[in-house]
Amino acid sequence: MNQLATHGATRTKAGDILGKRRIEHVVVLGANGTMGFGSGALFTHAVPKVTFLARTKAKAEDGLKAAIRQVRSPTVADRVECGSYDDDLERAVGSADLIFEAVTEKLELKQQFFERIDKARRPDSIIGTVTSGLSINKLAEGRSDSFRSHFMGIHFFNPPNVIVGTELVAGSDTSPELLDFVQAYCEKLLGRTMIRTADTPGFAGNRVGFKVLNEVAQLAEEHGPALMDKLVGPYTGRALAPLGTVDLVGWDIHKAIVDNIYKLTKDEAHSTLELPAYMQRLIDKGTLGNKTGGGFFQRTKDKKKLVLNPKTGEYTPIEDVKLPNLGFIKEIALLHRMGRYEDAMAAFVSAPGDEAALARKVIAGYISYGFHRAGECTDTITGIDLIMGTGFNWAPPSVLVDTIGVTRTVDMLKTAGVPVPKLLADALPGQRFFNHPTVNVGRFFVAR
Repeated sequence: MNQLATHGATRTKAGDILGKRRIEHVVVLGANGTMGFGSGALFTHAVPKVTFLARTKAKAEDGLKAAIRQVRSPTVADRVECGSYDDDLERAVGSADLIFEAVTEKLELKQQFFERIDKARRPDSIIGTVTSGLSINKLAEGRSDSFRSHFMGIHFFNPPNVIVGTELVAGSDTSPELLDFVQAYCEKLLGRTMIRTADTPGFAGNRVGFKVLNEVAQLAEEHGPALMDKLVGPYTGRALAPLGTVDLVGWDIHKAIVDNIYKLTKDEAHSTLELPAYMQRLIDKGTLGNKTGGGFFQRTKDKKKLVLNPKTGEYTPIEDVKLPNLGFIKEIALLHRMGRYEDAMAAFVSAPGDEAALARKVIAGYISYGFHRAGECTDTITGIDLIMGTGFNWAPPSVLVDTIGVTRTVDMLKTAGVPVPKLLADALPGQRFFNHPTVNVGRFFVAR
């Protein structure tokens, strides 16, 4: 089977596959970080023993406390032991069935840990990394044959206890049979929606998602964050507006992801992945989003919301920002509220004015970019759709095309000046792309 298999390709064999091995002990490196303790908490629902490791035992214990708070389950405390890298890594790794690495997103640091793991692990243990976009093949360089065949990306999205979309990424030497097992295990025992992706920068979800986030950040320099988050807000098919998302993720994480993709790719929308210079200047001064008290938006002590002026670096009360007439957004949101999604998107496509055209340009870019990544990041558009829907909680590109209609979508892309993907150029009028009858597409269209 091709390692870049479509979602669900092995589902019918899941029972047989899971019977071939058991996972009883999971070791989590980086357990004091949000992804580390979140993933660790998830594993406690399926295995009797999870070891939290961090730079010190105290930090690992902090991760355990955070995990308990996040999932509000005593099962976590009952099944977790804590330790440090210096005192406990080799012992813990030596008995682990799965070693799950979630340390800081730095290639050299991860490789240092993998060298230690390679020496201490059992030959049959699985090694998974939760990297959000570093090359699986690069991370495995210099490791033993056994390590490379048992190594893969298992990219949960944050927080793992809420977001089920997960990318499974093979290296060139990863065992296909082991990939099948991990997919079946994550689907059946962890409740994940698994999407296999190629070992490309940003994989699939971050490649597409951060393109949109960064493009909106670029446009915010001219149009302002308040306006851009209104224009590309929930009514366009996303749970949270783009710049609010960047603040939540963290400007440093955003920078690491887009810098990596921008450096290692050269695609049809390459310029939209260049980090805005004003963001770099503010990052250098310590602005990292919510974790530092503010980014594009911040709250005062009395809960007043402020918004950034990217040109000056100053903050202004958001109620003092004068926005143009955005009545078309209220009209579209009302149609969503009524469940009239096709009518809502027809209103979106036909809405007059420069602001509506700017919103369409961003959404057209999202559709175009997503469809162009089919065959590169995932086998088919289904993989892109599933990770955007279950990983980002955004309306998948195919859902937007189906709701708008192929002909009107192609016209919208042409008017916006973005390239029309071959899949859409060759599609028949009325053709539909999102074929998941159990998914209610209305969940993606937020009525606000």
